[in-house]
Amino acid sequence: MTLDPYARAIVDALTLVFPDLGGSVTDPVEAREILALAPDLPVVVELPSVVDRAIPGPEGAPEIPVRIYRPVADQDIVTPVVVFFHGGGFTICNVALYDNFCRELAQTAGATVVSVEYRLAPETPYPGGLQDAYAATTWVSAHAAELGVDPARLAVAGDSAGGNFAAVVSLMARDRAAQGHPSPAIAYQLLVYPSVDLAEDGYPSREENGTGFFLTTQHMTWFHEQYVRGADVSDPHMSPINAPDHSGLPRACVVTAEHDPLRDEGDAYAAKLAAAGVTVDHIQVEGMFHGFLNMPHPTAEQTRATVFAAVRAGLGRDLGRS
Repeated sequence: MTLDPYARAIVDALTLVFPDLGGSVTDPVEAREILALAPDLPVVVELPSVVDRAIPGPEGAPEIPVRIYRPVADQDIVTPVVVFFHGGGFTICNVALYDNFCRELAQTAGATVVSVEYRLAPETPYPGGLQDAYAATTWVSAHAAELGVDPARLAVAGDSAGGNFAAVVSLMARDRAAQGHPSPAIAYQLLVYPSVDLAEDGYPSREENGTGFFLTTQHMTWFHEQYVRGADVSDPHMSPINAPDHSGLPRACVVTAEHDPLRDEGDAYAAKLAAAGVTVDHIQVEGMFHGFLNMPHPTAEQTRATVFAAVRAGLGRDLGRS
């Protein structure tokens, strides 16, 4: 399929205002300042509680800002919980840009959502942001009673770079539990067009969709340069597709888009999980581009409803009282 005409209009508009990463814009601070010029979007979902706070970071690191979305007002009602990691190539974007996405996720999935403001590269390259992601997930599990959530119904979720974190955090939790270390019991992982292989080649979609569909291969190279900083991109904690074993991981929902450079690696990761015996809901969306799920588009709205319903089903529908 060709890119959906409505999606083409969105891509063309985004191209006009999105930083020219790796081209005229090479400074991450400048890129973030350009993004900050975008007008605030109106809130589309009102929730009983949306709270900003800070939680402890990894040992020796600063506190981690988080935004907590509760779908119910009664704190005695125990909900599932989703720890969410935003996208942005490990380098840009923030919790605020995903505010409406997380509000809708909380409402539709019936889950408390904890959106994590992890440290960004290049100021904090690998593994700093990942360490924040794991620390936040561990904190949520340990403070479940305070948050009014069920630690047995805990999901990790993210898109693009955030999808990388969600996949790696799932691997880390499984491996640490197997080694006898305390770790969060992750029940579900939502990976939206995840970046799961930081090698620069090997996937036809990177060539097919490398220009003209919002995320470009030039962007990807620039993002990787900020985050990797000499680390081994084959490390499974950087490229989770390289993990020697994908068995025993949480049930997954993997979303990929037809006109996305990351399409093929997302498809390959879904296949690897399924081959290892993991239950996978693989949602392949035709006519769409990288980043579409967070956009005001009919297909995005339909896909969000499907994806968030899958999260709800995966974590269990019933809410209980503490």
